[in-house]
Amino acid sequence: MGLEDLLFLQYTGGTTGLSKGAMLTHENLLANIAQFEAVSPGFIDRGNEVVITAIPMYHIFALMVNTLSFFKLGGSNVLVTNPRDMESFVKTWAASSPTIFTGVNTLYVGLLHTPGFSDIDFSNLKISMGGGAPVQQAVSQKWKDLTGRYIKEGYGLSETSPILTVNQLAESEYRAGIGLPVPSTDISLRGDDGQEVPQGESGELCAKGPQIMKGYWRQPEATAEVTTEDGYFKTGDIAVMEPDGYFRIVDRKKDMILVSGFNVFPNEIEEAVAGMPGVIESACVGVPHEATGEAVKLFVVKADAAVTEDDVRSFCRERLAGYKVPKQVVFM
Repeated sequence: MGLEDLLFLQYTGGTTGLSKGAMLTHENLLANIAQFEAVSPGFIDRGNEVVITAIPMYHIFALMVNTLSFFKLGGSNVLVTNPRDMESFVKTWAASSPTIFTGVNTLYVGLLHTPGFSDIDFSNLKISMGGGAPVQQAVSQKWKDLTGRYIKEGYGLSETSPILTVNQLAESEYRAGIGLPVPSTDISLRGDDGQEVPQGESGELCAKGPQIMKGYWRQPEATAEVTTEDGYFKTGDIAVMEPDGYFRIVDRKKDMILVSGFNVFPNEIEEAVAGMPGVIESACVGVPHEATGEAVKLFVVKADAAVTEDDVRSFCRERLAGYKVPKQVVFM
């Protein structure tokens, strides 16, 4: 058995339709475990950490971080088999007193709105990590107010084992975005012409490193579509590099909404609405519109029954350009 031998077929569809098997090798996963260790010195107490795993272990995030990395680090793994049963989840948390928690934005939102969660003692919690989807600032702030820790966002895909970038665990303040590349990882932001974009401009995030897959299982054409001429993997995500070298995802390339020729990214609207009192979460999509080509449609879950469509639009209008304000608001 060699480092280049196939270890996993990690199936992924993203926003591109049919699932494809990302060919991950022994080297890919070993490299990403080492990269995760390299960004967490001084924070991981070998043999003494307790990590709660509420995201599926077949998902690349929980597979690499929770399962493989903390197995190597000698941590105890508390498996939550049905995180939708929030009442039971809260009881498990209280009983296990975890030091590490990983989850997606919606999972953090769910816990924050579950009765009894605010009564837990979080003094042992050292690290809260988010991935799989953008971590909203409003959610991270509410988590900090309750637990004393901001959510540290990382970024990656099934095709990248998954971690490409992560925010520094040592930082005590909130930082928007996906952080810095992990060791031995090169990030290049490319335009539609395949060339690197100027500093400060947005472009498709492309990556090269030892954690990048060999390709898609028995799909050479699909592999070629996501590989640049100089060997970078094209993630399909649009990002910006800040002056200090940190990266921020704008949105999925294929999720962009075109309103009267203007680019609208759903993440920005969802981020704004996350800070609205009486709203739990929202999801934004583009829909056909006769006059503007596409229009913004927002689906909202509210905690306060008094919140109206006009309230949501007014809140957005104060924080977003006019063409980004949702034309349609649907309460779920």
